[in-house]
Amino acid sequence: MTTTQTNPRADHRHVLELFGEQPLRLESGDTLGPITIAHESWGQPNASRSNGVLLLHGFSGDSHAAGPAGPGHPSRGWWDGLIGPGRAIDTDRFFVVCPNVLGGCQGSTGPGSPAPDGRPWGSRFPALTIRDQVEAEVAFSDRLQIRRWQAVIGGSMGGMRAMEWAIAHPGRLERLVLLATTARCSERTNACHRSQIEAIQQDPAFLGGDFYDHPGGGPRAGLARARRMARRTYGGIEDGSVEEGGVFLERFDANSYIVLTQAMTGHDVGRGRGGVAAALARISAPSHVVSVSSDRLFPPHSQREMARAIGGPVRFSAIDSQHGHDGFLAEQDQLASILRQSLA
Repeated sequence: MTTTQTNPRADHRHVLELFGEQPLRLESGDTLGPITIAHESWGQPNASRSNGVLLLHGFSGDSHAAGPAGPGHPSRGWWDGLIGPGRAIDTDRFFVVCPNVLGGCQGSTGPGSPAPDGRPWGSRFPALTIRDQVEAEVAFSDRLQIRRWQAVIGGSMGGMRAMEWAIAHPGRLERLVLLATTARCSERTNACHRSQIEAIQQDPAFLGGDFYDHPGGGPRAGLARARRMARRTYGGIEDGSVEEGGVFLERFDANSYIVLTQAMTGHDVGRGRGGVAAALARISAPSHVVSVSSDRLFPPHSQREMARAIGGPVRFSAIDSQHGHDGFLAEQDQLASILRQSLA
């Protein structure tokens, strides 16, 4: 067992192509394929490939969960202090994998990617649901030859996907960790989502979503406004300690912002399953639900209700933070203890 890394770089930064022969059938009835899934990983799989931990990033995140800044990543990994030898997510024990979500803009197929005709998808990119994204992640796991994850861990939008993993694919994970997330977006949250999308679409530089070949970099003003609107719903202080607005604008695509926001708007684990309570009761994996004290987007009382509805063994923890929703990124000292418990 080695512990020489203190600030781990990704052991692998790769892009896998999936659904080349048989496209992914989306819930809308559209198909998408081939697709690419970019991912980073840390540690090594064991002989039976049974030591995998799947990290599912939040809305503003990507596959760069740990390691220094570099090409395409203007800042350190979003959980840089938690992943590595001897750390809370111990890469001496686990093979840790973080894929960039389908529809994103950091290497996985999204609206800025080339369509079959070679031009960017732009306005032609199909609508996605959280369940569509999870089906892409299941196929991605199959390509990695990982049939069962030791844990699936997700925060915010990543927690939505983690819940879908546990409900739709219960045999594919041993443990579940849900941070600052929800089983269904409220109408208040969805109204905020719609306002953010309108802010982008009303920017003259949006050009109906087909701005990639035009000078000026697309609807930067609208994207900045949408991001400010989103952060006002998070609660807590806004001191820039998690991410500066300019950094976000440099690395995020306006069309991806819309696609991912619409996926979250439609998120409801109870859809077609008899309601939220019935769906959560189907989660059999030992689960750890984590809230943030100052989170206005997904407040602690809703997390407690979610925890009470989960069918399997469940633990609830609260992070004390002034950072609102972003506390699941900022409070890494508190998170370290929680994650060690979850992965013990």
